[in-house]
Amino acid sequence: MMILRLAINAVALYAAIALVPGLQAENPNWVAYIWMALIFGLVNALVRPILKLLTCPLILLTLGLFTLVINTVMLYITSYVGEFFGVGLSISDFWAAFLGALVISVISVVLTSVVRDTERPRSHAKTPK
Repeated sequence: MMILRLAINAVALYAAIALVPGLQAENPNWVAYIWMALIFGLVNALVRPILKLLTCPLILLTLGLFTLVINTVMLYITSYVGEFFGVGLSISDFWAAFLGALVISVISVVLTSVVRDTERPRSHAKTPK
């Protein structure tokens, strides 16, 4: 399941870089996207819960919309950490990061739901007679 999550993150990052003009991969090959996805997953697993806890009042006040800003920060942190490993992500401005985070979120949700639907065994419920 972890490898599948890594692949979904890699596809989402690739799509964001391809669709959002202000995002650019410093080393655009499939290995770099896998490394960026790994860094992105680790940042989301380690830093995101802390940020969500600290910004809980803002998240409640904005009815959850502040999580988009948190996702933007996660993309910036991924870019910063990725530079140390030579698989950085170049972000031109806040709006490019915001749109990139939005694209990544949407694609991740869609791909995760598609994969989970195909993984579930179909139940053959008996119809009452």
